[in-house]
Amino acid sequence: MYLTADRVVTERNWVADRAETVVPLINDVRDDLGDVFDTDVDHVTEAQYLEAVDDVFADGDLGVNVAAMVAILRELDVEGDYPGFVVDEILGRELAATVAGRQPLRTLGEATFHYADLQVHGEADENAGVDDCEAALAAGFQERLPGWNWTERSSPFSVER
Repeated sequence: MYLTADRVVTERNWVADRAETVVPLINDVRDDLGDVFDTDVDHVTEAQYLEAVDDVFADGDLGVNVAAMVAILRELDVEGDYPGFVVDEILGRELAATVAGRQPLRTLGEATFHYADLQVHGEADENAGVDDCEAALAAGFQERLPGWNWTERSSPFSVER
């Protein structure tokens, strides 16, 4: 694969165009995890998602890496699917982590990817990696976007100088 600035734009547009699939998945995951952790988690709007997509791709170094993983997952298909499921899991987990950002959001993005991946089943005419890509985007962006109470408070572990 050869990545150019034009290819990064293409992948960015694909990610943005998936808002109708990714945003409801983000909100479903937030609802489920909110129930599990006994907390209310704000839903994400398409506008918030699209703004976050723009933020990710505005950082050229981040954007090119996200674009590469998205491109690979979009094209990834393995005859019989099952033998190739490990590579799409690895790529999906890394894409979620990369989109989510710094620690601890990075690790939470990885963990959430596996949960989101259980909720998504690709279309019969799509490559096997597409549903992993959508799950990764949902997991990563749901961590990146505000709405979790614990991310909107000062850390009780902050050390003042």
